[in-house]
Amino acid sequence: MRALPLVILLVAAPAAAAPLLTQSDLVHQGAFRLPAGSGTKSFDYGGTAIAVSAKGTLYLVGHDWDQLSAEVSIPAPKTGSLASLSTATLLQPFADALEGKIGSINPSDPNSKKIGGQLVLGGQLIVSAYSYYDAAGSQSASHFTRPLDLATKGQVKGPFKVGSLGPRYLAGYLAAVPAAWQAALGGPALTGQCCLAIISTTSLGPAVFAFDPAKLGAASPVPATPLVYYPSDHPTLGTWEGNGAPNPVYNMKTSVRGVVLPEGTRSLLFFGTTGTGKPCYGAGTSNASLDGKPVPGEPGVIYCYDPDDSSKGTHAYPYASYVWAYDLDELAQVKSGAKQPWQVKPYATFSLSLPLGTSSIEGAAYDPATARIYLSQGFADGDRPLIQVLKVAASPAPDGGAPRDSSTARDAASDRGAGDLAPREAGSAGREASSGDAPRGDAGQAATSDGCGCSATPTAPSSLLALLALAGLLRRRR
Repeated sequence: MRALPLVILLVAAPAAAAPLLTQSDLVHQGAFRLPAGSGTKSFDYGGTAIAVSAKGTLYLVGHDWDQLSAEVSIPAPKTGSLASLSTATLLQPFADALEGKIGSINPSDPNSKKIGGQLVLGGQLIVSAYSYYDAAGSQSASHFTRPLDLATKGQVKGPFKVGSLGPRYLAGYLAAVPAAWQAALGGPALTGQCCLAIISTTSLGPAVFAFDPAKLGAASPVPATPLVYYPSDHPTLGTWEGNGAPNPVYNMKTSVRGVVLPEGTRSLLFFGTTGTGKPCYGAGTSNASLDGKPVPGEPGVIYCYDPDDSSKGTHAYPYASYVWAYDLDELAQVKSGAKQPWQVKPYATFSLSLPLGTSSIEGAAYDPATARIYLSQGFADGDRPLIQVLKVAASPAPDGGAPRDSSTARDAASDRGAGDLAPREAGSAGREASSGDAPRGDAGQAATSDGCGCSATPTAPSSLLALLALAGLLRRRR
């Protein structure tokens, strides 16, 4: 009996050894520009759905109107002025990755359809798509597969339904799961979506599900393991309309555009943009004295102070690039049935201060070969995004950050670079890109705590705390 506490602690050690990332572990390396194009065959108003290939290149979606994909090189990131940055080379020209099939995700819906995510896995390009405004809730499928060569025709497969929930919980960002975590989380890939128009059809905050892309087309629906999501009847992080007070972790202006799982850590990081001010639905105005007052000639419409966005719609000025950090140990508890997906909260949330532009995050992708995270920073280069590069600088766990009884993953690189990303002091605003949107303006602030009770400081996994408590109890009984 006296040896039992030691045995328990040894079993828990692999999970405990994997670090939880903090803001200081994301080290800014620099940025690079995307090549210029023409019309809708360009990255103007685009730069969404980033995917890293095994060759060390990026796939991205271009102009918002046509949703065309392209492949670019990854030049050395630099710091400094916009003019001093390197420009990526276009490796594969813009092409319709879905070959006209995007409308088949929701044939009865007349509204626009958008690519939500791309992922290079198993020698294929996995693509998700969603209806931008699905008032009828009629979207029935979301995921496709195709060859990595965008010039290849006639081999697009799909759309396929993934999971048992509505597609608007899953039809967005995609990410690969490190081998050490695949058994604990339920699959080799993650997919999710959040915060779309018609909020009753999607998650009120970050959502992600584990699945196996190899089963696309082999099962219907493709099995998906819920890990975290927040339906309307479980608004753990907050409600869409809020209570009149700022709640940056989730509000009517929150968007999540990417998710990464850095190898050798116990962290899952969502990247997006959020409002850090008071939520308000109405007509934007730069006149602070009009805030909350009725708009003449428009019954029921009020002014919302938002110098970055004068449109009638959602506002929560000022805006910030934002990170939601989750503990993989907790997500594994959801997979095992010990917790419900909506019971999980981020262990930390924080804003990022990105140089040279706006707060609009349009996509995120992770390269395990370099331990780099690539962020698409919308409208930071005129109408084009910049690609900002972060290095995951935490020391990786020797076993790849594996949960208990999982296999070993390769270590992630851990060298530090240009400098830590500090909390946002003055940032920039962002809103959903749509046809005719103008570039976003500047505004933002630090946001490291919020109404959800989320902490800016990582905590030990609950399973480890329980085991340590048991060990202490047994020692006292000796």
